[in-house]
Amino acid sequence: MAELRGLIERYESNDYQVLVDIWESAVTATHDFLAEEDFLFFKDAIPNEYLPQLKIYVFRAEAILGFMAVNEQHLEMLFVHDAFRGCGVGKQLLGYAVEVLGVNSVDVNEQNEQAVAFYQKQGFKVASRTEKDSLGKDYPVLLLVID
Repeated sequence: MAELRGLIERYESNDYQVLVDIWESAVTATHDFLAEEDFLFFKDAIPNEYLPQLKIYVFRAEAILGFMAVNEQHLEMLFVHDAFRGCGVGKQLLGYAVEVLGVNSVDVNEQNEQAVAFYQKQGFKVASRTEKDSLGKDYPVLLLVID
């Protein structure tokens, strides 16, 4: 697929539905290890608990195709609508995060092999591993860092 060109900008709205739709599309395509109950938990928690606490940036072409949320120098989440994966959206968001926002770390589900490979291709390296995620669930998490 050809690389898409778009604009990365801060998302200042409290209307998170478009972001939840992107999240759901991406997670359905890449997180086959996620239990249904956990999927439903996160679908509710993302817009109600997580996003309001974070700085959100979107990749916008004709519409918002992907987004990321950061906290200080840590990338909390990066999701691209499944229809636009492989078009450079994630790479451009991550480049902006590192180069403009100073992001130098991200937590990734170890079972999400596509995401692990994506971040490693962009220069991130495994710094540590935990057996459980931040909620104590049995989803091993890798802390990836970049110099």
